[in-house]
Amino acid sequence: MNRPISSALAVALLAPTFSWAACDLMSGPKTAALVELYTSEGCSSCPPADKRLSQFPSRQYPYEQVVPISLHVDYWDYIGWREPFAQAQFAERQSWLVRTNGHKTVYTPHFFVSGTEVRDWDGDLARELNRVGAEAARASVHIHAEPTASGKLSVSASATASSSPAQLALFVALTEDRITSRVSAGENNGVTLSHDHVVREWIGPIALSGGRAEVDRAVTLRSNWNRAELGVVGFVQNMQTGHVLQAVGASECLRS
Repeated sequence: MNRPISSALAVALLAPTFSWAACDLMSGPKTAALVELYTSEGCSSCPPADKRLSQFPSRQYPYEQVVPISLHVDYWDYIGWREPFAQAQFAERQSWLVRTNGHKTVYTPHFFVSGTEVRDWDGDLARELNRVGAEAARASVHIHAEPTASGKLSVSASATASSSPAQLALFVALTEDRITSRVSAGENNGVTLSHDHVVREWIGPIALSGGRAEVDRAVTLRSNWNRAELGVVGFVQNMQTGHVLQAVGASECLRS
């Protein structure tokens, strides 16, 4: 996966007792598109979509323009393979986005760009990315993450919006890249799958009040997470329409 260095990313080295670095991200003057993929290891149609998401960021679409996240859902578990990266709230979020787009059907793989459903991974996806990227930012997001002496990850995030309807909210996610998984049941039985931008921790919604929101969390780092492949993402979303006003993110930003 191509990962050009984002100009929004500043890395400050910590004390030598840590092999990590602090990660500081600030959104830019243009709107970055949040690309959400709802996927499952129990779905035979999903690996090509996973591979498509792994193509971001790229030279054409760096992190200043595209912020990708992969949310694994659990509703295919009944086929025989229990999804190891799923959280129940991800399926709930997908259902909510489907409703905000005026539809009823939930399926995988399923792409959304800044809250808008995209069924064509090539033409429609590129058009949506370009459309969103041409918009001036109507919100800003700042994230600071750094490891603590207790072995946790301290995450602080803030958001502001020029016009702040009551339904705006801030979200923060911790993601992991370069995950491989050997599937031993279900539609992908016997296949080794690869994933990037997998959401490991989800924070929000944090409602904006007076055009501003802040959140501070100490995230417990699980033993099965590859800390060298962790990244952070933040975005502001309209909870009535589903529209994402701004996003920011980076992969591997905690690596020293």
